[in-house]
Amino acid sequence: MSEPTTTSQTDEQGTADRGSNRSHRPASTAFKNFVMSQWAPRAELGLTPSAAEAYTGARRAALSERLPGVRLVIPAGSLKTRSNDTDYRFRPHSAFAHLTGLGTDQEPDAVLVLHPVEDGAGDDGSGHHAVLYVRPLAPRDNEEFYADARYGEFWVGARPSLADVEALTGIEARHIDGLGDALAKDVGDGGVRLLVVTGADDAVEALVEELRLEAGEDEDALTDEALVEATSELRLIKDEYEIAQMREAVARTIEGFEAVVRALPRAVAHRRGERVVETTFDGHARLEGNAVGYETIAASGEHATTLHWIRNDGEVRSGDVLLLDGGVEVDSLYTADITRSLPVDGEYTEVQRKIYQAVLDAADAAFAVAKPGTKFRDVHAAAMEVIAARLEEWGFLPDGVTAADALGDDGQQHRRWMVHGTSHHLGLDVHDCAQARRELYLDGVLEPGMVFTIEPGLYFKADDLAVPEEFRGIGVRIEDDVLITADGNENLSAALPRDPDAVEAWMASLRG
Repeated sequence: MSEPTTTSQTDEQGTADRGSNRSHRPASTAFKNFVMSQWAPRAELGLTPSAAEAYTGARRAALSERLPGVRLVIPAGSLKTRSNDTDYRFRPHSAFAHLTGLGTDQEPDAVLVLHPVEDGAGDDGSGHHAVLYVRPLAPRDNEEFYADARYGEFWVGARPSLADVEALTGIEARHIDGLGDALAKDVGDGGVRLLVVTGADDAVEALVEELRLEAGEDEDALTDEALVEATSELRLIKDEYEIAQMREAVARTIEGFEAVVRALPRAVAHRRGERVVETTFDGHARLEGNAVGYETIAASGEHATTLHWIRNDGEVRSGDVLLLDGGVEVDSLYTADITRSLPVDGEYTEVQRKIYQAVLDAADAAFAVAKPGTKFRDVHAAAMEVIAARLEEWGFLPDGVTAADALGDDGQQHRRWMVHGTSHHLGLDVHDCAQARRELYLDGVLEPGMVFTIEPGLYFKADDLAVPEEFRGIGVRIEDDVLITADGNENLSAALPRDPDAVEAWMASLRG
């Protein structure tokens, strides 16, 4: 990997500056004059409004209506250090992406600010005017052009200009250097209050807090939590654009599962077969989308009983069930989240099929109640009724405990083999809308436009003495992505087989 260069040294060099000790960038005036000269005019990017631009204005207006008269600060976030002076690939904060339409690795350090205005005088008749504060493309007579390894065009490519940002998003764009003054305007006693989405950008949070302290804002007034909550709850119901993006993410994810099935012989032959599975799926996600929406779970055999197994360093053995939990995140940052439990040899054993069918029956029971008017928690309850009944039938519950006993609040013994929930909202985040209030999430009523998972499972660990030996070391989860419609639901991932016979036939067709 290339590195920035410099010849500047000091006699008393602090540790923070010692990263440049390896470097040799010229500092002469002759070099600077030459490197900044004789460049052809930059070609116009020719950006046009993004597909999301037609929807983001309504999202901002809804946020404006919920928090009138308050200056709302939504950072994209900053680059995150991976190690020393290298960064992770940037991904904007989901609230920022939702309100601007910017995806992929667009605009680190940018901040969306909704400035309060007189009622009805703002964007689209709302009570706020939106401004994007960004770090635009630096001119080539600016040292940043060639010397800044984090932002310079020589190092990371050309960024859009302010005009480009406005064309893409439909939002007024200003230079990030003006953010401090813009946030400070009219803040104070009897003036504007500042709210910031926390957890996105520490520097922006610190700036907001400094301005609050200087202005002596009332500590008992509205808090940042109100903004975090609002931006999360705005995503509970998806608009047409979001649903289309979810369909795209699901389609690309199903292709990734197909690629994994084709790669299974190679996985079985490799000492780290789970890594073969992981890299096959992740490579597909990077080629056909932005990345994976979360770390892929490629868990074979006993590893499938660890719910979030992402080490993926084990073998994929003949006779195992491979639990693959993956999602492709498309360029707009919407992600799928699908799980299938696949027989490595292409056919389930009798016990594997028995467990699989129980999980499938639980999932089908959850689908049956997932419709408008049902509470979100009822989807989980329907799945658990099946799980508890099946465990009672198999004799796995403690002596004297029935399925009905286990389902009571004072029981829950069946949850030993499924400690996670059956569903979570899905969208820009794999666990979307996570800051929504309980009454709108767990106790919320299902409405058309909601997208969430249905994912029951059963996990019998290798050392679990509460079950017969033939069950031990088997983990099964079946996860689909569900859209609530006006009269029921649509399984967005139905194109990926679920029935055990269909799974076996599908695998056979892919493996020739």
